[in-house]
Amino acid sequence: MPNRLEKEDSPYLQQHKDNPVDWWPWCDEAFQKAEKENKTLFISIGYSSCHWCHVMEENVFENQECADILNDKFICIKVDREERPDIDKYYQEVHRLLNNRAGGWPTSIFSTPQNKPIFAGTYIPPESRTGSIEGMGFKELSNLIARKVSENDEKLFANADEVQDFLGKVTHPTEATVLKEDFTKNFMLQVKNNYQTKEGGFSIAPKFPHVNTLNALMIIDRLYDEKSAKAMLIHTLNEMKKGGMYDLVDGGFCRYSTDEKWLVPHFEKMLYDNALLCEVYANAYITYKDETYLKVAKECADFWLNHMSEDNLFYSASDADSDAEEGTYFVYEYGEVYRLLEDNGYSDIEIMLEQMSITKEGNFEGKNIIRFENGEVPAYFEDVKILLQSLRKTRAYPFCDKKVQVSWSCMMIKALFTLGQVDAKYTSQAQKSLDALMQALYVDGKLHHTALIHKEAKVGAFLEDYAFASQALIAAYKFTQDELYLIGAQRFINTALEEFYKNGRWNFSSGEFVTKSEIYDNTYTSEIAVMVDVLLSLGVLLEDEKYTHFAFKTLEYNSYDLGRKPVLSPYLLTQALRYLKGDRVIKTDVDNIKNNASSLAEISYPFMQYTRSDEDGYMVCGDKSCFANTQNLSEIDRLVTNSF
Repeated sequence: MPNRLEKEDSPYLQQHKDNPVDWWPWCDEAFQKAEKENKTLFISIGYSSCHWCHVMEENVFENQECADILNDKFICIKVDREERPDIDKYYQEVHRLLNNRAGGWPTSIFSTPQNKPIFAGTYIPPESRTGSIEGMGFKELSNLIARKVSENDEKLFANADEVQDFLGKVTHPTEATVLKEDFTKNFMLQVKNNYQTKEGGFSIAPKFPHVNTLNALMIIDRLYDEKSAKAMLIHTLNEMKKGGMYDLVDGGFCRYSTDEKWLVPHFEKMLYDNALLCEVYANAYITYKDETYLKVAKECADFWLNHMSEDNLFYSASDADSDAEEGTYFVYEYGEVYRLLEDNGYSDIEIMLEQMSITKEGNFEGKNIIRFENGEVPAYFEDVKILLQSLRKTRAYPFCDKKVQVSWSCMMIKALFTLGQVDAKYTSQAQKSLDALMQALYVDGKLHHTALIHKEAKVGAFLEDYAFASQALIAAYKFTQDELYLIGAQRFINTALEEFYKNGRWNFSSGEFVTKSEIYDNTYTSEIAVMVDVLLSLGVLLEDEKYTHFAFKTLEYNSYDLGRKPVLSPYLLTQALRYLKGDRVIKTDVDNIKNNASSLAEISYPFMQYTRSDEDGYMVCGDKSCFANTQNLSEIDRLVTNSF
C-alpha cells in the first residue's frame, strides 16, 4: 500500500511511495507528531537521478527489518533536494558541522523530537562493518539513537542544543579586505596546488569538472595573457572530452568521474552540469578557435534539446541506472559492436575497436565505455555513432526527472545565448526557452522555483532563481536588444534585494525556512556571485549606480574570505576583477549586434556589454563616458585594449 508520498508531485518522492517505510513529506504535521509522541526524527534527502540514493533505497528503505525499526521508533521525512534546496542547504551545513567535512547525497539526518540534529551521514549500509560509530550499520545506529532519545539521554540532548544554537547564529566576516587584482595571484597559487598534471582537473577521484575554475582561468588568460592559466584550462578541457564522463555517443556530460582519467562516471546527467560545461566549451572555442570545443558545446546543447526537453522547457536530470543496474544504457559489449560494424560493411574492425577503447575485457565491469585515448576522434565515428545510438535504442532509457527548475533552466538558456554568437539557431532557441519558462513559472507576478512539467508551480523562488533568471534575461537583452528582457531582469533584482539582502549579506531563502547564501562554487555557481554579476550589468546598462553599489557592498562583505581562498569562489573572483577593471560598452544599431555577434564575441576583453543606439558605426564606451568611434569592426578590440 503506498505511503503519503503518493500525493506528492516530486518524481523523487514518487520513487519512494511504495517503500515499506511510513514516509512523510516535509510538513508541520510530521514535526508536531514527532514532538507529541516523543519520537526521533529521521530526515532523508536525495534526488531522483542520484545513484547512491537508489542504493540506499534498495538496501535500507526496501529492507523490511530497517523499515520496521523506522516505523516503530521514528517519524520519517523524505525531501527532494531539487525541490527544496533551502532545506538541503541547511542540512548540508548540519553535516559539515557534525562531521567536519562536506556531505552529499543521500543525506541522512537523525534529530530529536524537537528537530535538533543529533547525527548526520550520507549513505549508511544496513549492517555494521566495524565497532565504531562511523562503521555502524543503519539497523544498529537507528536503534541506538532511538533508545537514547527515549531515555532522554542528557548528553545527547545537550549536544543537540549546542548544535542548534550554533546553527542559529549569524556569523559575519572577520574584516573587510581591500579588493585588488592581486587576488588572482593567490588564486593561481591555490589552483596550481590542486592541479592534476597528468589528467587535468583539480582533484583526485571522485573527480568533478570545476567549471567555474576553468572559466576563471580563461578570463585570467584573456586579461593578463597568463600562459599557465591557459595551459591548465586547455589540458583539462582536452582530457574531459576524450570520452567517459563525456558521452561521445548521445552527447552531454555525466555528473562526475569515479576515477582520475574522466573515464568511469556515475552515469546521471544533470542540467546544470551540461549548461555550465556547454558554456565553457563554447567560450573556449570563441577564445582559442579549437573546432572540437565547439562540437562538444553543440553536442551538450543538442542532447538536452533532443532528449531532455518538451515544449521548449528543460527536464532537470536523467538517471544513472536503468533496468535496476548502473550504466546499462550507456555501455557496450565487445561482440555486439564487432557484429554491428561487420554487418555494416566495415573493415579494419579490430583497429576501430581499439581506437574506441572497446576490448573483450572491457573498461567498466566487463563492458565498454566509448573513449578515444589519444583525444582524436576519427572521421568514421560520425557514422559509427549513429550505429551505436541504434544499439542504445533497443535498451530501456534511464528515468528522466521532468521537473522544470528556473535556476538550472536559466543556466542552459544563457549557454544557448553564448552558442548563438556562433550559430544563430541557438539564439532563437534560447528565446523560445526563456519565454516558455517565464510563462510556466512566473505566475501572477510571482516567480517560482520548480514545477513538474505542465503542472502547477507550488514552490516559491529562492535567491538562486532570481539570480540565474536575471542573468539569462540580461543575456537575452544583450543579444536581442529587446528592452522587455532588461525590464524583467530589473524587476527580479529589485525583488531579490528586498527579500534576501541586508547590508552585504544574502539569504538563500526567506519566510518559513531561512537559510543563508554562500559565496562558494560548490555543486554549481554561487548565487551570490551571480547576483554580483547581474548587479554590475544593471549598473552599466541602466546607468544606475545603486546597483553597482549593492554589488560593491556584497564584494566588500565577502572580501576577507575571497582574498584568502579565492580558489573556492572562482566566479566571485571574476566579478571582483570585473568591478575593479570596469565594463566596456559597444553602442551601435541592432543589426550590427545581431549580424556581427561572432566578431564581437572575439573581442579579447571579457567584460563587454552591447546597447542599441543610432550611432554611425560603433561607439566604444566605459561605464561613465565614451572614448572612441569607429566604422571598422576589427578596430574595436584594439580600442578596448588601449582604454586601460
